[in-house]
Amino acid sequence: MSGRTSKPTVGALREAGESSPVPAVLTWLAWSLFAASVAALVARVRLEGAWELPGAVAVDGLTVLLWVVVTFFSGVVHSYSRRYMAGSAHETAFFGTVFAFTLAVIALVAADHVALFWLCWLAMGLAMARLIGAVDGWPQARAAASVARRSFLASSALLGVALATLWWATGATTVSGVAASADGLGGPAWFVAAAALVLAAMIQSALVPFHGWLLSSMTAPTPASALMHAGFVNAGGVLLTRFAPVVTADATLMLAVVVAGATSALLGKLLKTVQPDVKGELGCSTVGQMGFMIMQAGLGFFGAAITHLIVHGFYKAYHFLSAGEEVELGAPGEEDRSGTSAVGAVVVLATGLAGGATFAVLTGKGTSVDSGLLLAALVALTTLHAARSALRQTALSPAARYGAIPLVFLPAIAGYALVYEAVSSVLAGVPMVSAPTELTALHALVAVAFLAAYVATETGVHERSERLYVALLNAGQPAPETVLTATEEYNEY
Repeated sequence: MSGRTSKPTVGALREAGESSPVPAVLTWLAWSLFAASVAALVARVRLEGAWELPGAVAVDGLTVLLWVVVTFFSGVVHSYSRRYMAGSAHETAFFGTVFAFTLAVIALVAADHVALFWLCWLAMGLAMARLIGAVDGWPQARAAASVARRSFLASSALLGVALATLWWATGATTVSGVAASADGLGGPAWFVAAAALVLAAMIQSALVPFHGWLLSSMTAPTPASALMHAGFVNAGGVLLTRFAPVVTADATLMLAVVVAGATSALLGKLLKTVQPDVKGELGCSTVGQMGFMIMQAGLGFFGAAITHLIVHGFYKAYHFLSAGEEVELGAPGEEDRSGTSAVGAVVVLATGLAGGATFAVLTGKGTSVDSGLLLAALVALTTLHAARSALRQTALSPAARYGAIPLVFLPAIAGYALVYEAVSSVLAGVPMVSAPTELTALHALVAVAFLAAYVATETGVHERSERLYVALLNAGQPAPETVLTATEEYNEY
């Protein structure tokens, strides 16, 4: 292609003796950190007392739990990348950046001083932007990295405003100190801090309308995408959990968080329907799932948000790392598009309701008139959706599917409820892990609107509007400068 100035970045595989030792060493270190994190989690569960460096670092249940999750994903990504990045001119830099990102997250979840917390948040974003533009000789990759970097810098700026305002309003220089002084917050200072925290979380978790950076990040190497979707985007939930005493100070703000999450959950599902490629679909799925996570935080169940980000992390890491296989093999099976029979509809509805009831009984959420009812309803809706999708698969006869659906999904929901309880027990001592809000007419209105939009989507009503289709197609497009517009650009030579 004329005018090309980029250098070839991938060549023949190096001989074993010529390989850099950096990938092997960093992979070993990543798995060593995972082993150490598991030991720290066990010790934290068994031992009481504070683990802290006063004024700088505080290790609690949330810290050690996220250490285990992050280091596990990092170990998997390091191991996967040993072959994926072999022969790349950027191999050593890639491994160094992934490991630096891991260290930034490890430090972030342990940071207690607000300045250290902010620096780790900034470093985490800059490292991820570098991974998105890992191939520096690729103009589209550089453009995608620039788009992401601008978003992450905006998130860091908002977080800086929030932390500076909280320091000014409370006099506390630590996250724990801010949490302890949150009861006295109010007025314009609280509003500025809380709004900035929520917006920073929304940008980092790629909620609508800040999802553009995520959809523009497909230039990232697949293992970097797995780390991004399994770990990085979850930072919004971690931020809201750390500063839960600030966010929960006003019921109106919490309702606004629910609305923001619900909007992103629905639009993520809709945007997924117009994506032509596997990674694009996974990206929109992440937008929707992060919406559900933020919804749970807005309902006051921060333990549920942490559980959701852990489960979603495993799910999305697997799908990104196996995306190539999915492209090669195609769809796993045909779907029945003829519609759901009356018997099937009854089975799906009964399974969804039973799933919500199972979650409520095992966790106690949804057994009283508060936002726990909406949390249990979300579980029921998720179960219903999964059951309906399974019913469409034609690999089994209808009778077999009707019997298999409750036998598969109800134990799965019971397992999820037990994981939620286990996570909540580890988080004991973290402020506001569970802070259910009082149900209001506005909550009911949001729930009805969400359900109506969801039913309309499931029944295909949205497909009848050409205007909506075009709007979704436009909203789901990455930044133009990050897209390859000619097939010749795929040729490095």
